[in-house]
Amino acid sequence: MRAISKRAFLRINEAIRAREVRLINADGKQIGVVPIEQARRYAEEAGQDLVEVAPEATPPVCKIVDYRKVLYEQKRREREGRKHRRHTEVKEIKMRPTIDPHDYEIKMRHTREFLQAGHKVKVTIMYRGREMVRTDIGRQLLQRMADDVADLGVPEDRMVQIGRQQQMMLAPGGHGKSAEKHDRAAMSAASAAPQPPVGSQPQGETDSRPL
Repeated sequence: MRAISKRAFLRINEAIRAREVRLINADGKQIGVVPIEQARRYAEEAGQDLVEVAPEATPPVCKIVDYRKVLYEQKRREREGRKHRRHTEVKEIKMRPTIDPHDYEIKMRHTREFLQAGHKVKVTIMYRGREMVRTDIGRQLLQRMADDVADLGVPEDRMVQIGRQQQMMLAPGGHGKSAEKHDRAAMSAASAAPQPPVGSQPQGETDSRPL
């Protein structure tokens, strides 16, 4: 029988220290409480391992099983857990309110890629100086982004303003539109609707109203 591995989380075979254990055989049948020597002998006769599956019980619960299968299941659950954690990462897309239409298309495509991969995306509009007098441009830009990725993601909450930034969080999930058709429509809209120059706007007070 195999000795316990240094990387194992469960005691097996000779590493089990209890004098007696509650035994479950390879078919899942309860054998009852038996001396540890007898449990090891049953496992050896079955050509498998004696694994301590509930060390906190009194007496500890042991099962006759192929320990390699136990390790395989542990690794599979760890892989699934890592996969899930990757899907909950938050990516960030930053833009200026005067972003060029071509640059916007690049940002929008990156946002779509992140959402398609299962990530959340925080879209941030950054202002400088006099740009703060036209926060409505940023709100329109965030809404445009939400519309352009609506087939892949939805806003988690309303848009918010933090200092000189406006933010919107997008989460995976959409309305099932055709991505190819949506991209063509977004590109056409970008060409037909250039951004207004901020420098030509009159000065005024910072817009502190909720978005």
